[in-house]
Order: sequence, then C-alpha cells, then structure tokens
Amino acid sequence: MYTSILSATLHGLEAIPVQVEVDVSSGLPGFSMVGNLSSQVREAAERVRTALHNTGISLPPSRITVNLSPGDVPKNGTGFDLPIAGGMLSILGKIPASNLKDVMITGEVGLDGKVRGVRGILSMMTMAKDKNCHACIVPMENMAEAMMMDDLKIVGVSCLEEFVETVRHKKWNETVERPMLPPMPDENCADFSDICGQISAKRAALLAASGFHNLLLMGPPGSGKTMIASRLPGLLPELTMEESMELTRIYSVAGMLPKEYPMIRHRPFRSPHHTISPQALVGGGRIPEPGEITLAHRGVLFLDELPEMRRSVIELLRQPLEEKQIMIARMGGRYYFPSEFLLVAAMNPCPCGYYPDRNRCNCSEQEISRYMHRVSQPFLDRIDLCAETVALTYSDFRKNKKNHEWTSAKMRQAAVAAHQIQKERYKNEEFHFNGEIPTEKIGQYCIMETNAEKLLKQAFSRLGLTGRGYSRILKVARTAADLDAKEVIEEEHMAEAIGYRGLDRNNNDVI
Repeated sequence: MYTSILSATLHGLEAIPVQVEVDVSSGLPGFSMVGNLSSQVREAAERVRTALHNTGISLPPSRITVNLSPGDVPKNGTGFDLPIAGGMLSILGKIPASNLKDVMITGEVGLDGKVRGVRGILSMMTMAKDKNCHACIVPMENMAEAMMMDDLKIVGVSCLEEFVETVRHKKWNETVERPMLPPMPDENCADFSDICGQISAKRAALLAASGFHNLLLMGPPGSGKTMIASRLPGLLPELTMEESMELTRIYSVAGMLPKEYPMIRHRPFRSPHHTISPQALVGGGRIPEPGEITLAHRGVLFLDELPEMRRSVIELLRQPLEEKQIMIARMGGRYYFPSEFLLVAAMNPCPCGYYPDRNRCNCSEQEISRYMHRVSQPFLDRIDLCAETVALTYSDFRKNKKNHEWTSAKMRQAAVAAHQIQKERYKNEEFHFNGEIPTEKIGQYCIMETNAEKLLKQAFSRLGLTGRGYSRILKVARTAADLDAKEVIEEEHMAEAIGYRGLDRNNNDVI
C-alpha cells in the first residue's frame, strides 16, 4: 500500500515542497528511509515508530519504505515526523487518504505522541500558498506564526490523536478565529542624553542613522562607544510591514523567533563576541542557516573590539557590505541570505587603549602601528564615518547633567525628517537611503556648490582618497545637507563629511 503527503524543507530562507511517500509491503520487516537525508531526518523512523506505539497504534510486521522526493534536494530538520506518521496512519486505515490531498503537513513528533514546533513555518506557509494547498496542518506551538499568512486555511495540532481527528473531519473547513497578537514589547528606553559629552560621536551617530552610513567609533575604554552603538537603532525608521515579515521569516528559520511575540517589529541589534567564527558570522553548515550578518538585516550589526577579531573574519564583511547579500555555495546548491545592515564598529586607539595619553599609555609606536594594521585598508574604505570618543574627567561624571540638546527624541525627530526627504527623492529608485546610492548615480543626487567641490578636490589629493572613499564622503555630505533641509551640498556639509574620514589621514595612521 502506498500514500503520499506534501511537506516542505528549508533551502536557505525559502521552503521547497517535498512529497513524503510511504509504502508498506510484504517482506522482511524493516523501516528504511531514502531521499538525501540528514541524520535528523533519519532519526524520524524511531521517533514515529515509538510515538505510534505509545499512542496505541502498532505497526504491522511488514517492510516500510519512506521516500522524500525530490531525491536531489538535501533534507534537514524534524518537520517530516508528522507527515511520515500521517502516511502510516493513512495506510493503516486510521485516516482517509483522500483527505490528505493538497494538504501541507509539518511538525516534530515526540516519543509520547506530542507534536512539537519546528523552524521556518512562515516560509513553509508561503510555499503552501504558492502551491494552492487546500489547508495546512502545523504544530500548535507554531499557530501564531502560521496565522500571519492570509487566505490560507491553517489548523494546529498538539498530539497525534488531535491530528487523526483533524484529518478525519477536515477541521480546516471550520471557522477558526485568528489569535490576536499580544501587545508589542517596548524598545530599549536607553537615551542618548545618558551619555556624558561625546558631541562629535553623537553627531556621527545621527548622520549614520539618517543616511544608513557605516560608522566606526574609536576611543579609550569606558568612553561611551558601546552606549552610542546600542542606542542607534532607536534613531532608524520604523519597520514597514514588508520588512517586518521578511525579518520574521529570517528569525523563524534560525529558530530565534520570540514565542511571546512571534513577529519582529523592532529593528535588530546584533552584537557578536569578537571571537566569533566565520560560519557563525556569515552562516554555514551542511545546509546553511542564517548567520549574525543576516540576523542583523534591516538593523544594526555592532562589532566591538574590532582589531581583536580574526582578520579573515573581518574580511568576510567586505562583500556583504557592497552587495547587500551573501551567497554560500554547497554541493546541494547555492544559498542566498540578505545582508542589508548598518555596520557599527568600535576599537581602541592602541593595545592598552589610552593613546595618545602618554601618562597612561606605554605602547611603542611599532605596537600601535601593528595594532592599527590588524584591520585592512580595503575594509576601512567601506566605513563612511569615523568618530573619536574622548576620555572624560572626574568633574564630567560628577556633574551628571543630561544634555537636552542631544536626546534620543530630538535626534530621532531630525533623522525622521531626513528619512522623509530621502523617501521622496528616491521614490522611483530601488534604494532608499543616501548610504545606498550606487556609484553611477552619485553625480545625479550629490550636487555640490563651487566651494564644496573645491574643498573635496583638496581633500582628495591631501588624504590620498580612493574612489570608494571619494564616493562615501559625497554620500555623507548629502546626508548632512538633508539634516539642514538643503538641496545642494554646501561647503560646511562637505567639511563635516571630510572631518569624519580620519581613516584616510596618511593611510598609515588611523588617528
């Protein structure tokens, strides 16, 4: 006897349809599974067999063969347990095979017959909708996420007994009230006014958030670099519904979707440790999963202690910063992950962190130079802004007086105004922010007055700018002009943009 059930496997962020074919025939008793399977999928045989036994259903002493088609697509995860069990139950006559036609099923089955949640439900629901499925049966744990898809009949089950009743009576035809999402959790309420001084660094953060420019913060330990970076997502525009759904899919595939609120509504802030591996940063594995770069999509990726990271790891960022996506090639195919993030990095000016204060810094010039050159110039070329933070004095901290000119609310108001200007300017383009202007369109959108152009010409020769550095100065100047609501880049805007290119000074000394 033979039956076939539709399920899905994840290929990057996409779900690929898989036919779970179950056949029971006479012969030497056994349970074999084929179809380019990972160890997780092969273990489904024991999980399903034991779960059916503990539910009171005994398998016949026959030869059982399970094939997951197509055979050339790698299969991973535990979501095939429930469709395999469904195929068994259909052959045993517990559920009608006709009721399973054009029904997408996924879910992990425990040894006690309980159905548990799986990753990537939103991607699977998208696939089911494209395949014009009549209904979807998913774990009850994943119902809130699955119900985000409109115009799709979805029913959740928590155990095999519920699964049998659902299929028998086609419960997906019953009217199901879509659950209301709980109140959205508040964002981090930390404010820029909590940071003492550092006006130049705060201004750089405002420019970065207003135009989506990459930012490097450099200064001694405890000067506020991490505090500035952690508050920066609060200045970015709110996620659109399309962006929110995109992020929800990413975090669902990664298995990191919050259960209390299964939808990403705030821009992510990812801060991996400086010992992170290349695979954890960009994504990897036999069947690649999203790395920290993709988890920071549409948000902020903060790299603290930048020179302490392995150089090979840092260099991996160069392609994503330019192309806004990552391609990982495996024998099973090519996997594409989005990587449109705002990079914020932090570093000390020397190994001890206190240069140029020679009262505290004993590092030699050679040690400082070696420390600075841990980060390559091609990578630094991709940084739009470099802001220095300074060590504060005892009196600065004792005053403990908030600067009400640099609060998150006022900075966000200025950033939102700049975002609106850019939204209108680029309404017919594929990009949305000044930091994303392609090279061929810089001349069209970064119009300078005469004095500003003279200043840029002088900086180009004196700083030894590369073509990429030249373009990034213009983009930052464009954002500075937008913050002043000016259509043409003026001399003061150009001077500010050049001032934040400390990385280009002599190309031998970052300070």
